[in-house]
Amino acid sequence: MLSAAWTASLAGVGVGSASADPDGSGTLPDGTVLPAAAIQAPASVGDDAVTRAAALTPGSASSIPQAALAAYQRAEAVINKADPGCSIPWELIAAIGRVESDHGRYGGNSLDEQGVARPGIYGIALNGKNNTQDISDTDGGQYDNDTRHDRAVGPMQFIPSTWSVVGVDGDSDGTRNPQDVDDAALATAVYLCSGDDDLSSEKGQRASVYRYNHSNDYVDLVLTIMRAYMDGDFSAVPTSTLTSGVILPETSGTGSTGGKDGAKGGKQGTKAGDNGDKGGNTPTSKPTPTQSPAATQSPTPTQQPTQAPTKDPTKDPTTSLPTVLPTNTTSVPLPTSPIPTITATLTFAEALVQCTAQGVVDNPLTATNELNDCANKLLNP
Repeated sequence: MLSAAWTASLAGVGVGSASADPDGSGTLPDGTVLPAAAIQAPASVGDDAVTRAAALTPGSASSIPQAALAAYQRAEAVINKADPGCSIPWELIAAIGRVESDHGRYGGNSLDEQGVARPGIYGIALNGKNNTQDISDTDGGQYDNDTRHDRAVGPMQFIPSTWSVVGVDGDSDGTRNPQDVDDAALATAVYLCSGDDDLSSEKGQRASVYRYNHSNDYVDLVLTIMRAYMDGDFSAVPTSTLTSGVILPETSGTGSTGGKDGAKGGKQGTKAGDNGDKGGNTPTSKPTPTQSPAATQSPTPTQQPTQAPTKDPTKDPTTSLPTVLPTNTTSVPLPTSPIPTITATLTFAEALVQCTAQGVVDNPLTATNELNDCANKLLNP
């Protein structure tokens, strides 16, 4: 199982860029004070997340974009330093990210170089229909672009009313954006660690995840994925990867999109592999080694001719008889009709050829009698 520090460094992100107070005072780097009581209002509403997870592309469950992986592991490091009693594993945060949005890739979205889901992840309107709760607008459409009803937003699918309580600036870029996987992952850790549950135990995990979404099916699915991640059943993939596996071109720039002006630890390129001061000059995620191509088999040498070449060429090639008879290598089926009788002239000619091939005479042009005698013996044994 990958360590948090190792994988975060591979992704070009250092946990020190968003570390909490070393004395565990309960204050996050952006000044957010951790809630002392458990937050009872759900972060994500309904069973829609389970349905979304079931509809995702098969085989995508074990792939995590590097930006999301770094965000989950940074959130673990930050929250456990601010609240040592929580002991949340990053795999639990990642499992929620998988169920809620396939790590920011649901519905044709992908994470950009700053870790923001583009074009944006918005749930269905919470208007009491389609098995949803009826939640009137609480944010004036600021986060969910809906001024009538709330919608779950971002990679971790926070409803705006809950985001207003737990929303944090997880990457020190000066904004609290639920579409930013860094902010959303740390906000998820804040939500799950509210109260006094020990999230290193299954009892604490079940209690906190059930508060996140009041569904036992949801809890079971999240914990199943968490255990798979703990067993190492995942792989890091490039950040700008869709669920279908299509990689979008990454644009170069200074990180000013969406108000991100480079304050995100000096990142001016992709999260994975830029030379910003968020973790220093770090290599990109360790590539999966490709298998060495199987060595091709040595070509089978061609067989040497079975007949030794004639030492002296014939003086008149146009009239000389062949010295080697061709070998018939293919089996020919027997004809169904009677075989026609071969004329005596043809049979005698074949006998001459065979005698010549057997080396009866050195020069068939000057030893007619010997060839004739040999041919007669073959014809009349």
